[in-house]
Amino acid sequence: MQRAGRKPGEPIYLKRHMLGLMLAVISPILLPLLYHRYIGPLSFATQFIATLLIALIGSLVLYFTYRSSAQNEP
Repeated sequence: MQRAGRKPGEPIYLKRHMLGLMLAVISPILLPLLYHRYIGPLSFATQFIATLLIALIGSLVLYFTYRSSAQNEP
């Protein structure tokens, strides 16, 4: 009989991990668009660079914030 729950070696993913991932995926697209709409127009190059920087910062924040709680069990 197998126990319910995670299998050995399966990573731990919590609701906050999924929320953080969703924010990291949506923010590089949404933030430049919101800036363009409410503050002022941006050139394509500026939007592209801003998107890359926001994505890079978001990925680093996710990595350093959740790496210990999302590690595999031994």
